[in-house]
Amino acid sequence: MFIDKVRAVENKFIDLEQRISDPSVIARQDEWQRLTREHAALTPLVAAFRKYKEVTAAIDGDKDILADNGSDEELAAMAKEELIALEKERDALEDELHMLMLPKDPHDDKNIIMEIRGGAGGDEAALFAGDLFRMYSKYIEKQKGWKASIISSNAPELGGVKEVIFSVEGNGVYGKLKYESGVHRVQRVPVTEAGGRIHTSTATVAVLPEAEDVEVELNMDDVRTDYFRSSGAGGQHVNKTSSAVRMTHIPTGIVVECQDERSQLENRAKAVRVLKARLLDKAQQEATAEVTETRRSQVGTGDRSERIRTYNYPQGRVTDHRVNVTLYKLESVLNGEIDEFVQALAEARRAELMKEAEAND
Repeated sequence: MFIDKVRAVENKFIDLEQRISDPSVIARQDEWQRLTREHAALTPLVAAFRKYKEVTAAIDGDKDILADNGSDEELAAMAKEELIALEKERDALEDELHMLMLPKDPHDDKNIIMEIRGGAGGDEAALFAGDLFRMYSKYIEKQKGWKASIISSNAPELGGVKEVIFSVEGNGVYGKLKYESGVHRVQRVPVTEAGGRIHTSTATVAVLPEAEDVEVELNMDDVRTDYFRSSGAGGQHVNKTSSAVRMTHIPTGIVVECQDERSQLENRAKAVRVLKARLLDKAQQEATAEVTETRRSQVGTGDRSERIRTYNYPQGRVTDHRVNVTLYKLESVLNGEIDEFVQALAEARRAELMKEAEAND
């Protein structure tokens, strides 16, 4: 039954090959690019399945030789030895196929809108939010082909950020960073603390897949748009024209502000991107609400009210509470070395999906 499901995927792959070679489809570039991405996503599974079929055919051939009493003894001995190796390879390929057949998040290959906000802790929370922004910026710099662009930011005089919203473009961005959504907690002595006492502050991270037009239908009649002068540190940093944009989506009450650009048009375009991403995120949250109540993922639900990670300065450690992973290399983590967390979270999610798949088989 499982192999029948894999065979159906191979048939779909063959159909996609034909469609992306069709001149009429190539002429429709948006459709062609979507089909090409879908074809590329299925390639590893189809390659493994075709190897699996080769191996199982070879196993059948060796079994026929061993079942034939008239077979040459030397040939039979070779077939018996080869059969042991082939059966091990077949079992490994079956495991790989099960892994590749796990349901994929359709947003994993998307670009993202990332939002970081200072939470509890006042000025210290803003400083910590700034540390997180630097951490993710360093991580993004190390990823081949990734690019980050600030959409909006609000920096207090003492440093850090009260809020920063930025986009990240590249291959598989959402798939790697989606588990960063949640409350991050820091334990350290603030620079403003004269008594040397350790304080606990928080910052909230939201990772939103960037919405495509086909996913979110935004009726601008439902949006109230206000224009105002950009705020800043004063002097030359304050825009003298009303270039800042505030958009309020009346049906949902979602409010987006953008004032980083001097052009009203550019701020408006950025605000629309963020608004669409938040509307898509809201729709996702609502669609998965019932599932969230009945199945609490061991790597978290993505709920941004959930505490996910603690950064403890006195002990130099970082702990991810969803997978119970603790690293005693705080400085490296804050310099963007978060791959161990990213991989542990992805592996935990795959393990959970495997359990679900086995239960449904």
